[in-house]
Amino acid sequence: MPEPGEISSDALQQRLERILLGGKRKYTRLEVAEKAGVPEERSRRLWRALGFATVEDDEVVFTDADIDAIRTADQLMSSGMIDPSIELAVTRALGQHLSRLAEWQVHMLWTMITENKEIGSSERQIGRLVERLLPELEKVQDFVWRRHLAAYAGRAMAMPDEDLETRTEVVGFVDMVGYTRLTRQVGEDELTAILDRFESVATEVVADHHGRIVKMIGDEVLFVADSAVDGAEIALALSERADADETLPAVRAGLASGRILSRFGDVYGSVVNLAARLTSIARPGTILVDKELATELLELPQYEVRTRRPVSVRGYNRLRPSSLRRARDRPSGMFASSQQLAAEMLGLGDSAPVPDPVVDEVEDAVATSLPPRPKRRRRR
Repeated sequence: MPEPGEISSDALQQRLERILLGGKRKYTRLEVAEKAGVPEERSRRLWRALGFATVEDDEVVFTDADIDAIRTADQLMSSGMIDPSIELAVTRALGQHLSRLAEWQVHMLWTMITENKEIGSSERQIGRLVERLLPELEKVQDFVWRRHLAAYAGRAMAMPDEDLETRTEVVGFVDMVGYTRLTRQVGEDELTAILDRFESVATEVVADHHGRIVKMIGDEVLFVADSAVDGAEIALALSERADADETLPAVRAGLASGRILSRFGDVYGSVVNLAARLTSIARPGTILVDKELATELLELPQYEVRTRRPVSVRGYNRLRPSSLRRARDRPSGMFASSQQLAAEMLGLGDSAPVPDPVVDEVEDAVATSLPPRPKRRRRR
């Protein structure tokens, strides 16, 4: 028995379940299917696709809210609005995304309870907190969801002839260098702070330059952008922000442009794979781009694009990347004329960057032979 003032975990769990599930558990899966008028096998498939554990037929785990939810889901699927061939994929995507959101929210709630003794002193206090917090969370989630619907719908209407699943995009990966080594050198709190800071900076930069984050993968962000300039600016700004931030290691990036398959919030295709390979061979603080993107950026005066030597990576025998950086001040006067003459003799034309054989030789060597070296972190 718990001491006076202590929380009974069983009683608390039951109270939270009644609040979150909309009532007591009182039905089996078969009873839910019958009351909802949904075929038993269909209800089983929907339950599994949502990511919930399989339950025995005689296990009492469902509430009145489950009956309404299964009935609504079945009506939506049967209405023809969702193609039957993808209904389970849609359900899986919904379950996976909301599962991650719920995990984060429970962590936030538990932190709030454990750090505030007054709230965590009794199950009644915790119950009141959840009852008050839940409607507010629902309002925020509904608002964010509707805003994203409006944003994506606006893009779809602006490009009526474009296939929303397969379209041309710039795909970029940016990751923190030396992350695996870093996990062995710092504690959990410091690692959490680093990851939070990286996610915060990435979110700001991608939003500022009209891109969209596909997902955060630990120490890496995968994003897409509609234009070459937006993609380049995201990678450059992220690299610059990380370099100026004492709490973050150096980052590296890989960008590629072309047709991608967008499916349930994720992206697939050879362009995505190519961007990942470019990232894997980039040096700390550098950005590598594929031939397609390099061709687009080469014409823009604000960028400097240099072709690197071919390298072999998984899936590509002779991958020839180009490095991307901001253009430096161009020389003027007699020195500019001599460089222009050298460029013309080499057949590079007016729009090509002036070659620097020594710099190119050194950059090629470090890009293909030396292991990555993380940025030094200042100790306070």
